[in-house]
This record gives sequence, structure tokens and C-alpha cells, in this order.
Amino acid sequence: GIAVASANDACVAVAEHMSGSVESFVELMNKRAKELGMKDTNFINCNGLDADGHYTTAYDMALLTREALNNRIFADICKLETATLEYGNPPYRRTLSNSNKMLKMYDGAIGVKTGFTDNARRTLVSAATRNGVTLICVTLSDPDDWKDHTALLDYGFSKVSMQTVTDN
Repeated sequence: GIAVASANDACVAVAEHMSGSVESFVELMNKRAKELGMKDTNFINCNGLDADGHYTTAYDMALLTREALNNRIFADICKLETATLEYGNPPYRRTLSNSNKMLKMYDGAIGVKTGFTDNARRTLVSAATRNGVTLICVTLSDPDDWKDHTALLDYGFSKVSMQTVTDN
């Protein structure tokens, strides 16, 4: 629900389950952010909603994405266009739809995360893989993010290629 449909309530549920409270979970988020080298990020909540003192940069989001994509389960979830869940008693079936248009419009897209708040405006973190190379793109407050990500990824793939490195 978090990765596919931006379920803010699920963020809170996971935080409370993992750490006992949102506040404790946010402390862990900030600790991990520092370990990853995210020098210009401070989390105040677990869902990215606007809050005083809650901030990040595109670079820091790229660092976080690089680490997160190392988790194969996370990467596979980000690629889902829809996810069907069943929960409750009696069981209730629900299909969630991913709003990340990159999944349909960009060859090799890994999706990652869309976002919108009144302060941050449109935010998009995307990644794509071609010929063994994975690129990450992040834009913040970008009203034309789909077009910009397509152009930036195309540019990146035109400039890089997989290389074999030997030690002889």
C-alpha cells in the first residue's frame, strides 16, 4: 500500500508496528539517513507529509533510492502497476493502482515513488534499467515531471554503458 498507492495510514501502521510509535520510527529514519550520507534531510514524520522541520533534497532522495533498490522485494513492488490485497474478517479484496506513469511510458522503468504536498508540490523519484545499467532520477516541485524524467533518463542512458573492469 505504501509503495503502490501512497497509503499514509499504512506508513503510520508500519512505524507503530516496527518501533512502537511514529516518533521512535522517525528517530530510526533519521539515524539511517545519516548512515547513508543524507546530509540535507530531516524527517519529522514517517509519510513525507508537510511538517515544520521536515525537509530533504533531490540528492538525498537519490541516495535513499539507491539503497532501497538493493532490496529486491522493494524494487519488485515499485514495478507493480497494480496490487491486489485481501484482508479483514470477512475477507475484503481490494486492488490498488500505482499512479507512477513512468511504469507505462518508459522502457525499463522501476517506478519508485510519486508524491505531492502543498509545500513540496509534485515530486517524483524514478529509476530505470537498460543493458545492465540502472539510473535514478529525482525531481522536486516539477510540474512536468513525467516529461523531464523521460528526458533526463534518456540523456543518462546516452552517456553511460556497462563496463568490465579487470585488475591486470
